[in-house]
Amino acid sequence: MSNGHKPVLLDEVIEALNIRADGFYIDGTFGRGGHSREIIKRLGPEGRLLAFDKDPDAVMSVGNDLIQDERFEIIKGSFTMLMQHVRRHEVEAQVAGILFDFGVSSPQLDDAERGFSFRFDAPLDMRMNPSEGQTVAEWLNHASETEIANVIYEYGEERASRRIAKAIVNARVENTITTTSQLADLVRKVVPARKHAKKSGDVHPATKTFQALRIYINRELDEIKDVLPQAVDVLCPRGRLAAISFHSLEDRIVKRFMRDQSTPKAYPPEIPIMPDNSNVQLKLIGKKIRATKEEINQNPRSRSATLRVAERISS
Repeated sequence: MSNGHKPVLLDEVIEALNIRADGFYIDGTFGRGGHSREIIKRLGPEGRLLAFDKDPDAVMSVGNDLIQDERFEIIKGSFTMLMQHVRRHEVEAQVAGILFDFGVSSPQLDDAERGFSFRFDAPLDMRMNPSEGQTVAEWLNHASETEIANVIYEYGEERASRRIAKAIVNARVENTITTTSQLADLVRKVVPARKHAKKSGDVHPATKTFQALRIYINRELDEIKDVLPQAVDVLCPRGRLAAISFHSLEDRIVKRFMRDQSTPKAYPPEIPIMPDNSNVQLKLIGKKIRATKEEINQNPRSRSATLRVAERISS
């Protein structure tokens, strides 16, 4: 485990999963294993934990304590392969709990060479799996101005997306954009610095642009939409689904999915039919959970975390 990495909402996640000693659990986003280690501590000899992470650095970080534990297995790949591997274990509809900790991890942000952060001058990469797909730099240097503007607006909710896209396209005529510093400087020239709503300091003008490009290049929102139905399908009755989001785009998908899966299908008032419960597969557990002040003080990145929990009902 990477020393110094603090898993977000750890106590709240463990409580939400309502762990059974003999249960089969899935950590869809292993990261540096903070959540996984706490889950496996609570499992007995019959319990199992299956983890996923498409970041090779995360998979390589698995320590001997987990490697040598027969109850644990990690898959190098996207959590969208969840159903495939659950079927391999022959535990479909028998999974007792699933955790997703969406978004970029602290170790990824803190590794300058990965190109996720404007805090470092590094190659403009941002791929969760550096061996697959194109880098942000490769995409940014051939995409049209309209494509760039649309991505920055849709995935970053950046109002200055058109100005930023125009600046990028104009700049790349003279010099290919290859580093985080180049991109951050371009954005800074066309977007004024912002203040946090709670006066906690300046927000870098490139924050939303970097978020948007990272989400797009890794298909993060598409993967969330893909995996949530799989999670419901493999959960056993009373199995728990816990999802941590770090920005509104992720949380909106999770919130709407859980709401839709827990709400009977309604008909217009003029149609004399009772609400249809056939589509209801989840029961919401409590309200959304945010980090405490104590956790935020110890781990500032937990400030934006939101945990939502739901339970599978009997079919």
